Amino acid sequence: MIRIGQGVDVHAFSEDADRRLVLGGVEVPGPGLAGHSDADVVLHAITDALLGAGALGDLGSVVGVDLPETAGADSSDFLRTALVMLRDAGLGPVNVDVTVVAQRPRLSGHVAAMREHVAAVLDLPLGAVSVKATTTDRLGFIGRGEGVACLAVALCEGAG
Repeated sequence: MIRIGQGVDVHAFSEDADRRLVLGGVEVPGPGLAGHSDADVVLHAITDALLGAGALGDLGSVVGVDLPETAGADSSDFLRTALVMLRDAGLGPVNVDVTVVAQRPRLSGHVAAMREHVAAVLDLPLGAVSVKATTTDRLGFIGRGEGVACLAVALCEGAG
């Protein structure tokens, strides 16, 4: 059985000057994103894509929203939880394809590290993880530098 899932996540930039920016499990120089956990839009989108492929719900239904135990949480743990659920459903990821949409900061120098982190968490070969970055050419809230969005697609296979 082959299944596909998609995920989308968006976060505004935080007003907290001490908040770290984490994308794809990698700390990136720049203002952090507002959110209850570490607000990693990349890992949130991938988590939703995996859960979608397995018809297992979404990030909010799996890890909860605004729970005290997830305050500041590392989104890599959310991704690991989704992976366990997917495997328990008889499926496993084949590949993931991610597009990060951000006017700022520039991400090209961090894409390789993001790919490596995602591949390691999902136990996939590096060639099965694609991370791309683009802008909106200064259009909309992203173009005004107010936040970051991410779209992810995951192909999964197994007995389902």
